[in-house]
Amino acid sequence: MKKNIIVAVVGLCGAGKSEATQVFLDNDFARVYFGDATFEEMKRQNLPLTPENERKVREELRAKNDMAIYAKLSEKKISDAYNSGKNVVVESMYSWSEYKYLKEIYGENFKVLAIVVDKDLRTKRLSIRPHRPLTAEQVVTRDYTEIENIEKGGPIAIADHFIINNDSLGELKNEVQKYINSLTK
Repeated sequence: MKKNIIVAVVGLCGAGKSEATQVFLDNDFARVYFGDATFEEMKRQNLPLTPENERKVREELRAKNDMAIYAKLSEKKISDAYNSGKNVVVESMYSWSEYKYLKEIYGENFKVLAIVVDKDLRTKRLSIRPHRPLTAEQVVTRDYTEIENIEKGGPIAIADHFIINNDSLGELKNEVQKYINSLTK
């Protein structure tokens, strides 16, 4: 096996990031979820876990610090797993600043996998998902907000590997498994 690696799974809302991340977990990757920093801060502030409070805390953390704050807050978890010899999958890396921060530390051992879907298909999938379904207008608003306000486009554009998720869930999982195999041979 090659030296252990860190892979961030990126994509717009509804692309299939969570499903792709699960394949990494099934392959014994350690998971570092950037959203944990939000939940930890909400707990520290004694705020109820609501979508509104999550958004408020995310925005506050970035406004008070910088756009790389989630990578900075999660870096110890990443380095602990990585330095213990584990492969690591990073879930919810969004910003260009987070990408640059981790790339500077881990260099070629840090990879980005982008999951992409044709826009109309992604919108359709988001409208029928069981948790937090979105209308077409909400999808557009969310996409613009994430691209303009949290630098989400950069990590997607510069990804090391792209998987087009226009087919079945089984096909997505097969493609992610092929990518993992290529990294861990």
